[in-house]
Amino acid sequence: MGKREPISFAMNTRVLFVCTGNICRSPMAEGVFRHAARQAGLESAVRVASAGTHAFHVGEAPDPRAQAATARRGYDISELRASRVKESDFEEFDLILAMDWDNLALLQQTAPRHYRHKLQLLMRFATDHESATIPDPYYGNAQGFEQSLDFIEDACNGLIEVVKRRSTQYAAA
Repeated sequence: MGKREPISFAMNTRVLFVCTGNICRSPMAEGVFRHAARQAGLESAVRVASAGTHAFHVGEAPDPRAQAATARRGYDISELRASRVKESDFEEFDLILAMDWDNLALLQQTAPRHYRHKLQLLMRFATDHESATIPDPYYGNAQGFEQSLDFIEDACNGLIEVVKRRSTQYAAA
């Protein structure tokens, strides 16, 4: 592992959102968080991406129901394309946030031991919802996408506060 300038880490918080196929929850989270960062004036201080633990949908656009749900709330995720978590992601990202326990467990099995501290559940940052996980809406109806989006917005708002604190701490240092 090369020696890294503290400033490069300080200026950027690199966040990877992870679900199963990268066509529902994680692209919604990427779109919501990217929007929140822009609104907070932190666009240059964050790098955001999403990926899946499985390669079922690599190269595909987000599920049309996910695109419709996010568009109704002012987020555009139509340009995103599904990808699978790759080994370099564990080094590249500061936070790797899983949508549920199954994906977190898969990430824990895959991640090199010295990067496992980066793995967490996205809902850890939620302040309004008690759920530990974001249910997979794929096999349900449009209401499932709305509920997932409620959870995602809550958690992303909490996460943006953490990023704000980080960027001001480092800027002051």
